[in-house]
Amino acid sequence: MMTVLEPGVEIKIPKWFFLVALAIRLIPVLLSFSLGIGLDDMFQYDMLARSLVAGNGFRWYSEPDLTLIRQYIPIDLGKAAYDPRGVEAAFRGPTYPIFLAAIYFFSGMPHRFFAARMIQAVLGALLAPFTFTLARRLDPEREKTAHIAAWIVALYPMLLVYPLALATENLFFVLTLGGVLLILRGTDGEKPGGVKAACWFALAGAVLGLAVLTRSVIALFLPLAMYWIGRNGKSIRGAILFASAAAIVVVPWAVRNSILAGRPESVEVSLGYNLYMGYHPQSNGTFQFGISLDLLTIFDDMQRDQIGIQKAAGFIRNDPGRVPYLIVRKAGYFFGLEKRALVYFYSNNFLGYIPAPALLALAIVFLLPFVLLATTAGFGAIALPHSDAKTLCLLFGLAYITPHLLILAEDRFHMTLIPFLAVLAAAAFLRWREILSSLRAPYGGWKWLLPAVVALLLLANWGFELWSDAPRLAVLFGPNGNTVYPPY
Repeated sequence: MMTVLEPGVEIKIPKWFFLVALAIRLIPVLLSFSLGIGLDDMFQYDMLARSLVAGNGFRWYSEPDLTLIRQYIPIDLGKAAYDPRGVEAAFRGPTYPIFLAAIYFFSGMPHRFFAARMIQAVLGALLAPFTFTLARRLDPEREKTAHIAAWIVALYPMLLVYPLALATENLFFVLTLGGVLLILRGTDGEKPGGVKAACWFALAGAVLGLAVLTRSVIALFLPLAMYWIGRNGKSIRGAILFASAAAIVVVPWAVRNSILAGRPESVEVSLGYNLYMGYHPQSNGTFQFGISLDLLTIFDDMQRDQIGIQKAAGFIRNDPGRVPYLIVRKAGYFFGLEKRALVYFYSNNFLGYIPAPALLALAIVFLLPFVLLATTAGFGAIALPHSDAKTLCLLFGLAYITPHLLILAEDRFHMTLIPFLAVLAAAAFLRWREILSSLRAPYGGWKWLLPAVVALLLLANWGFELWSDAPRLAVLFGPNGNTVYPPY
């Protein structure tokens, strides 16, 4: 695998990153050959994919699925005539269901989950060489940074089990990081503003357009990337082609949803639902099971969205002083410990009983990597030399984090940033002597104040999180912790 770092200079990516990353991701996939799906989101993506394969279009809740879901949620069909094939959906973006549908078409329905997990393992393994490439961009003088960062991503515990889930992140991680790398690729190999560079920028726009159709939360990055290409990439033509390619991918689906709704809509008609959960009087700014069911009884996506926005606006008007508090809480959840999935699957007996010492060791294995990355990444960001590539990555982080702080946040949402954090943490690790030396220099310590404060705030956040969850964790580590059966 090759990538161009500078004009005329090629950097070889060791194949071992991909091969090892793939091998260890295949282990849980092969061990879960007969594993079904266990969460509402997975069921919804599966319904949409099956409908596409059946030739019924982008629909969900066909008659058999509706009968099944009504055992758990009292769905209100409203006054509209019900089509047994299902209802045309706009709540979810189309890219991931189409991805699943393509897999289902070739694999057949009986083993569709296993086939999807196999392909997702391959996608997840790509993150390791992608991270290597990103690190060579951000730290071109030290190839060792790229090696460390790539191994971090290849072996990152939570990323190893992500292919088991029918979750958009499996596709989203690759599309977003790949899009950033394609933008940077447009600055290689020829004069700024050249035709070849503009083509790379156009390809980046198409890939990031697919990312928006996977999870629209990344849409804010598109104008920032366009600005970066025009200014830092020194290519107005490239910026225009980037935006045009993204629009060609994104706009048709937004038009489809707008026609379906009879009013202007985006690529995912889910903002109202998420705002409702994010600002509900009993909400802490994250997903909460009871609140999450309030609007699910409304069958029509457009009506649910409209009601959700109206109610969220009412919540804010009734208590505007609570908004800053919720933003802080959402930041805490966004950068929270990666324990929610582990707690859910263990407490619902997916893993069987695990003795407390072994369970604690497992928790440390899953939780500690993010603690180390998040607390050191800030030091790496300061230590790395200034570059246009670093600016682009910071813009990506800003564009991705901000919507979550304003809408809804969970710890799984920070997983998209793991490759970026891995590069920064690796850079900090290799420069620890320089950092310590700088701290001793007169006035040299001031530039490290911000990352130090961020690290302390993160530690305080995790301490508060563990203290708040102490009663639940005590039950989890008890003799019947694997059979508590709490909701997600």
